[in-house]
Amino acid sequence: MKVPTEHVLCLAAILFGLGVLGFLVRRNVILVLASIELMLNAANLSFLAASRHWAGTPGGEPLQGPIFALFVILVAAAEAAVGLALVIALYRLRQTVDLDAANELQG
Repeated sequence: MKVPTEHVLCLAAILFGLGVLGFLVRRNVILVLASIELMLNAANLSFLAASRHWAGTPGGEPLQGPIFALFVILVAAAEAAVGLALVIALYRLRQTVDLDAANELQG
């Protein structure tokens, strides 16, 4: 049984919306990074759904979606590494991972 592309795209939109909501509402840096990862995974799901949808059409390339998804995964890995390094630095400096403490690092 094949899941319709519209259902996959709706799931991706819901995941992206939850990621945006978590990014805007949460004050914990780790949860904000997890929300960004959720948004990136929703983008991956959209790429894969579009690739599967357009693979059967004339001139449709079946591997473009997975290739874009791999690039997004690479960016997410780099973001996680840099983000967690910043979290460790923030925790060492302020003894908290609250984003309100991070605004004092400006300047």
